[in-house]
Amino acid sequence: MPYFDAASAAPLHPVARQALLAALDEGWADPARLHREGRRARLLLDAAREAAAEAVGCRPDELSFTSSGTRAVHSGISGALAGRRRVGRHLTASAVEHSSVLHSAADHESRGGTVTEVPVDRSGAVDPAAYGAALREDTALACLQSANHEVGTVQPVAEVAGLCREAGVPLLVDAAQSLGLEPVPGGWSLLAASAHKWGGPAGVGLLAVRKGVRFAVQGPADERESGRAAGFEDIPAIVAAAASLRAVRAEAAAESVRLSALVDRIRSRVPVLVPDVEVVGDPVRRLPHLVTFSCLYVDGETLLHELDRAGFSVSSGSSCTSSTLTASHVLKAMGVLSEGNVRVSLPAGTTEEDVDRFLDVLPGAVAGVREKLGAPAAAASAAPAASLVVDALGRRCPIPVIELAKVIGGVPVGGTVTVLSDDEAARLDIPAWCAMREQEYVGEEPADRGSAYVVRRLS
Repeated sequence: MPYFDAASAAPLHPVARQALLAALDEGWADPARLHREGRRARLLLDAAREAAAEAVGCRPDELSFTSSGTRAVHSGISGALAGRRRVGRHLTASAVEHSSVLHSAADHESRGGTVTEVPVDRSGAVDPAAYGAALREDTALACLQSANHEVGTVQPVAEVAGLCREAGVPLLVDAAQSLGLEPVPGGWSLLAASAHKWGGPAGVGLLAVRKGVRFAVQGPADERESGRAAGFEDIPAIVAAAASLRAVRAEAAAESVRLSALVDRIRSRVPVLVPDVEVVGDPVRRLPHLVTFSCLYVDGETLLHELDRAGFSVSSGSSCTSSTLTASHVLKAMGVLSEGNVRVSLPAGTTEEDVDRFLDVLPGAVAGVREKLGAPAAAASAAPAASLVVDALGRRCPIPVIELAKVIGGVPVGGTVTVLSDDEAARLDIPAWCAMREQEYVGEEPADRGSAYVVRRLS
């Protein structure tokens, strides 16, 4: 069964499995003890730290192992903010950061700090000039991911790092999605990453803090990991994480070229095979293994289940899921279609045959979901009504857009359709539908319940 969700968690690399099993026998003791078993565990831990630091591009004494990538982000942000509290309490981050960064920002704001979210363009990238303009005299920390976890767009880390350096602001880079593929551009002050993203075991994160960065550990003091990660180190998992990071980086040059060609094939073929699809993310400045597209008139959760039954494991940032009734914050910040969203992220070893079979299965899966939802097969003929109102209150994505598409042909050119909806996703998906269908999105108006979204027919 092809597993196409490596951006969530990559399959365990064979080197990680071998290292983990070996370290279970050799690295179980307390590395802080001076007896033989403790010294053996310390040697394994130190060797893993050196290997990981080499891959990250920092000194071994600048790198700490944490219990997860999320914990690394939380600790890095809280420690840097506390260390620079005399400078100010302002935090800058892009609008498409991982939720771990945004949750830390929200917590900081709830404690009296201030946060600026830098917007992105439709490809998901920040403008370095806009990011630099968001830095202030009281900015204590800036955050920018190396590449986006949902759409694969690579961020201009080097340019932003230069602006942060000029402003005297440390930059924390969330490198979870890219560290296993390539080195992170220099200039960063703090870096966080997560082992299960590159084929290491879950439960291991990395936090690197450059010498000279003011950093004050928050919470109870602990003597392990420079005080930045409390508790007994999981040495077997750490050893496996470091070994797999070195292995995947050695394989990355050739594998990235191969996976990028497969992703290019998906990017080019999906809009041809499936009507009413928007492929999102930067087509050039992107991760080699990841592609995201959104399908009009499709319930994202149902589509994922259909693909799963066909043997393909993918993920989604769609608002049409059982876990959320709001669109992905990434897709929302980009201003792109969110309904029927599919993220395909290929693990190492994915074959051309796997991708071709996915492209064979996808059109039928999308068509089947659209048919179940009653999506329009073609535009209706024009009718004399100058305006229509569609009541989609209480109905969730993608129904409001489906109902709009059904009736737009029922007004003359220049006429309007007003969609009443209390689904947050409609605020994003109706304008996106208008852009795809070359109709005019007039705007949003208040309503007794929810909002009224007005669309004018242009053709």
